Amino acid sequence: MAQSESSNQLLAHALATLKDHHIRVTPQRQIILTYLVTHHNHPSVETIYTALTAEFPNLSMATIYNTLNLLVDLGIVIELPNDTGGIRYDFYGRPHYHVICENCGKITDVFAPDFGQIEQRLNQEASSQTGYLITSNHVEVYGLCPECQQKLHIDPVRKQWSQTKPQPTVDPQ
Repeated sequence: MAQSESSNQLLAHALATLKDHHIRVTPQRQIILTYLVTHHNHPSVETIYTALTAEFPNLSMATIYNTLNLLVDLGIVIELPNDTGGIRYDFYGRPHYHVICENCGKITDVFAPDFGQIEQRLNQEASSQTGYLITSNHVEVYGLCPECQQKLHIDPVRKQWSQTKPQPTVDPQ
């Protein structure tokens, strides 16, 4: 698994969070966390299991569930419920929000430079209007991904259905 310098820093920070909470950094926790830091596929438990068991055959589904629950409790990872009742997971090392395709369910991270401040304002506004003690939030934006726009013949510029199907490209040989 190749890791960028940024991924290494995010992983080091996440591992430090475990240590700060006096939680042992086991090899299993480290490989699951490394997978989440280096993959932006918003995986299910099954996806993580399939990806890691080839290299770590002794890794169990129970260990993955328990590790993910721990990471969620610490705020290192967030849960993303899907329409079918399942849960996908996302490393939350940098504040971001998600855009979700209404057609295929694809989830894409959006790293807006001022999203941390926007989140703070949302929390403050929610608290001042309701009196709630705000503990977290989760922002999602919905639409159609570029692949589904193409499959459904939607003109992304005009934001409407295209009357014509795209013409196949001809190889100029």
